[in-house]
Amino acid sequence: MKRVHLILHRTYCTVNSSFQISRLSKVGQINEARKCFDSLRFKAIGSWNSIVSGYFSNGMPIEARHLFDEMPERNIVSWNGLVSGYIKNGMINEARDAFEMMPERNVVSWTAMVKGYVQEGMVAEAETLFWRMPEKNEVSWTVMFGGFIDDRRIDDARRLYDMMPLKDVVASTNMIGGLCKEGRVDEAREIFDEMRDRNVITWTSMVTGYCQNNRVDVARKLFEVMPEKTEVSWTSMLLGYTLSGRMEEAEEFFEAMPMKPVIACNAMIVGLGERGEIAKARRVFDQMKERDDATWRGMIKAYERKGFELEALDLFGVMQRQGVRPSFPSLISVLSVCGALASLEYGRQVHAHLVRCQFDVDVYVASVLMTMYVKCGELVKAKLVFDRFPSKDVIMWNSIISGYASHGLGEEALKVFHEMPSSGTMPNKVTIIAILTACSYAGKVEEGVEIFESMESRFCVTPSVEHYSCMVDMLGRAGRIDEAMKLIESMTIKPDATVWGALLGACRTHSRLDLAEVAAKKLFEIEPENAGPYVLLSSINASRANWGDVAELRKDMRTKNVSKFPGCSWIEVDKKVHTFFRGDIRNHPEKAMIWMMLEKTDGLLREAGYSPDCSHVLHDVDEEEKMDNLRLHSERLAVAYGLLKLPEGVPIRVIKNLRVCGDCHVAIKLISKVTEREIILRDANRFHHFKNGVCSCKDYW
Repeated sequence: MKRVHLILHRTYCTVNSSFQISRLSKVGQINEARKCFDSLRFKAIGSWNSIVSGYFSNGMPIEARHLFDEMPERNIVSWNGLVSGYIKNGMINEARDAFEMMPERNVVSWTAMVKGYVQEGMVAEAETLFWRMPEKNEVSWTVMFGGFIDDRRIDDARRLYDMMPLKDVVASTNMIGGLCKEGRVDEAREIFDEMRDRNVITWTSMVTGYCQNNRVDVARKLFEVMPEKTEVSWTSMLLGYTLSGRMEEAEEFFEAMPMKPVIACNAMIVGLGERGEIAKARRVFDQMKERDDATWRGMIKAYERKGFELEALDLFGVMQRQGVRPSFPSLISVLSVCGALASLEYGRQVHAHLVRCQFDVDVYVASVLMTMYVKCGELVKAKLVFDRFPSKDVIMWNSIISGYASHGLGEEALKVFHEMPSSGTMPNKVTIIAILTACSYAGKVEEGVEIFESMESRFCVTPSVEHYSCMVDMLGRAGRIDEAMKLIESMTIKPDATVWGALLGACRTHSRLDLAEVAAKKLFEIEPENAGPYVLLSSINASRANWGDVAELRKDMRTKNVSKFPGCSWIEVDKKVHTFFRGDIRNHPEKAMIWMMLEKTDGLLREAGYSPDCSHVLHDVDEEEKMDNLRLHSERLAVAYGLLKLPEGVPIRVIKNLRVCGDCHVAIKLISKVTEREIILRDANRFHHFKNGVCSCKDYW
């Protein structure tokens, strides 16, 4: 009797100790588990198995193997634990070695090894082992079947499915999902209809399959007859609507959802954002009680894509204040916004964050960083990023050449362009556009013509309409407008709006009304809703005081309901972007101070001999009104605000959405001289660096 009690006591202690060791191991307290194990006077095989398993579970395979080797005795559970432990730690070769050493194996041993190969993506090895199995259970079949599904070997999966002696709900549901992913929805539906028992996951998989294959209406019919619906079911149906762009139905369905999980809200934000319904997307964002990284990323991306750069930056600021760590895609979106707004302070902040996360070593990130610095007027910083990378891809080369082009640095752009092939990177279509643009802005016509004429033979790049547009712009800027017209007439491809727009811009610069009317007529046909040709043609007529023709063009615009895009400029001060529109500072909180700065600069300009060029005013009004019109151009207002708010020594960075007018160009040159300030202006075409009364464009723009 005492012996029986002793055996029962030992059994109880062993089971209890094994439980304690397992419990401590599962919560990460492996050292406490080891203390418990070491305190045992009698260590049964179950306790050994538990501590070995504990070390494997806590990512300590070396310690686990050391203990396994010390075991006084082992059973098949011990060996299976060793194989499974190695598999958990991604050590598939060690697992196979242990498997081969096993004195005996059971179906669990074989299944564990097959599962290990499947998890590592080694499906061929798993298949070989699977067919060697002396016996297979339901789990074995399901594991191998899942491996085929994951490996997109859908035909092999279907054959195995048909061979399975028992097809449970899990296997059938996986088969449905696999077939749907391959577009074989009708085949999946056959399996669905043949199933005697279906659970909510099966129904959801079938609904999802229809949605994935753009059969949303069929999905909705099936959804409506589901015996029960979960959060996942509702979300899958919603995603069917959003991914197919059926946002009106998505909105209606979203409102009807009994629960609105984060993933559903994120889908609505992305879908509405892509459709341009930014206010609705923001409403969904604001109503969310919980947000994940995809929520912030989706909203910022929606703002960025649709031109709401200020809102994107504001949201990024909210993100930071709430302590939300931005993801890589969010940072890339914010960098793009920083470039668009020339928000250098935010751009530097994002760059620092990328460095801390070691994302800056990525070539793609480097290209985005370079673009941001170029657009902020920090070409030196862009070049530093470029020089850091020993192996550069074509996008990086294109970024630096485009950067030099936009700053009018033709010599530097040509130098980099000629270095490119020797580095092992051949120029592509975008490279040629960038270097032709650089030649155009710098007046290097002969170099540009030589590159254009040899691009096909040297770089295997066939001239496209974009390349012709660059050439027309280049010749037009240089005053060789007749040559530009002959080039257009010789084109083997149909000229588009960019080509005729380049010609019209050149005609405005060089007052060629005859060809301007030809170009404008073509543009009216190609882009009837674009106000640009009307404005340029009006400008040429206004410069010649042809006010009747100007009035006729304005009347034509009203008749065709063509509206001019308002000129606006912006400047960043203390990480806040301030926007100015022509002639309007009434709503600015510091309007009185801005007026005072305008008066001050006007006085300094008059003393420096400035005389307004009223030919840039497109209205037949008296000279005084024309001068008032010019001094209130948006870029002049932004510069005045910069003078008011930014300390001496800090460059004033202004962006304008349109081309800077000739009078403002002259005025800002003089302002840089009389105030001894550096002013960097980025207009719709290029950069102008004003310093000591001189512009980097050398008045060739």
